[in-house]
Amino acid sequence: MAEDRSTAFLIVLAVAVLGIIAGVLALVRRAASPAVPARPVLTEEGKAYFPEIVVSDARMSAAQNFLGGTVTYLNAKVTNKGTKTVRRLDLQLEFVDTLNQVVLRETAHAITLRAPPLKPGETRAFRVSFDHMPADWNQAAPTITVKYLGF
Repeated sequence: MAEDRSTAFLIVLAVAVLGIIAGVLALVRRAASPAVPARPVLTEEGKAYFPEIVVSDARMSAAQNFLGGTVTYLNAKVTNKGTKTVRRLDLQLEFVDTLNQVVLRETAHAITLRAPPLKPGETRAFRVSFDHMPADWNQAAPTITVKYLGF
């Protein structure tokens, strides 16, 4: 009778341990591959609207983080000069060296679905941070072009 109880206890314990391991693996798998919403296809209407988006006042700055490393920032403003509300805006940033060769290309998400849309005539500041910049970067603000926008 005591042997049956200890066997049943071991079976219940093994099932509980396996359940915990399966739960931890499921959480790790979900955290390792976050669901990134796919960007919709850029429409001809969106492409035609690119000239209505103006980026201005691009300035670079740097600051020390709490670990002693340097974080580089791009601060700029984006203006919607058109007549449509922009709900999503991605900008391509190209940093160059002293020979004007691209040494870093990044995408900045200036307007996201989590932020309020950019209304016609509105100007909004945005900031992009960089933990590491190439050593041969010329220290100037990047060339900024519209890569994607959605209405």
